[in-house]
Amino acid sequence: MDIRYSANQKDVKRYTTGELRGEFLIDTLFSADNVTYTYSHVDRIVVMGAMPSSKTLGLEEGIDCRKNFGTAYFLELRELGIINVGGEGTVTADGTDYKLGRLDGLYLSMQTRKVTFQAADSANPPKFYMCSTPAHKPCPTTYITYDKAVHRDLGAPETSNRRTINQYIHPDVLETCQLSMGCTVLAPGSVWNTMPSHTHERRMEVYFYFDIPKDNVVFHFMGEPSETRHIIMQNEQAVISPSWSIHSGCGTANYAFIWAMAGENKVFDDMDAVASTDLR
Repeated sequence: MDIRYSANQKDVKRYTTGELRGEFLIDTLFSADNVTYTYSHVDRIVVMGAMPSSKTLGLEEGIDCRKNFGTAYFLELRELGIINVGGEGTVTADGTDYKLGRLDGLYLSMQTRKVTFQAADSANPPKFYMCSTPAHKPCPTTYITYDKAVHRDLGAPETSNRRTINQYIHPDVLETCQLSMGCTVLAPGSVWNTMPSHTHERRMEVYFYFDIPKDNVVFHFMGEPSETRHIIMQNEQAVISPSWSIHSGCGTANYAFIWAMAGENKVFDDMDAVASTDLR
């Protein structure tokens, strides 16, 4: 398990490009027949990728829950959100099968004991992108197909940010302890996301960028509004965004990203907007 510790904004001002990437970038999420894990001490979120191909994988593949979490099993005191960005696959949770096509989601309750992942076709394996946060009570496990998500159209072609926000793990869809999760898809011709930039002091966020066309990249902007920095993202990479940081991106082509939030509340619009002319 890759463990990342919290970084404060005063120190980040002095980071080199390599230090920024080492602190905040998760560069590898999917590896055939493996589960990857990154544990961030920012709100203790765990970011994972599972890519079963020729075998069934377990949620606890290769980690020691007693050592890493002080619990007997992964979800003893945690909740988990899953969105599939690959081929069709099955998540089995305590004996119940959930078939997830591309952009289908699943919320697993705290105290779910056994979770496994399996591909429908090894030649087109699923890519289960997952985020887990601490939980204080069990909330109902919920299967969220793409059609059951809440879809919100925002932006405009004139500002290069026409996009659809698809809310999966969200108060308008289901109950959770603190985890929120969804997927934003930019329309062709649009390259900007999440403008105007903002911070939300009561929540952190993780961005996972995908569907970036070959030979293209996304410039992810971070840092305090008065001290911005950027990290260049390639396809299927994620970036950790602390509460004090802006988080927006601009691609060399349109793309999609999954956002996951954790913290004091789950109010989607609880943010402090920053006018673009005030950014430095």
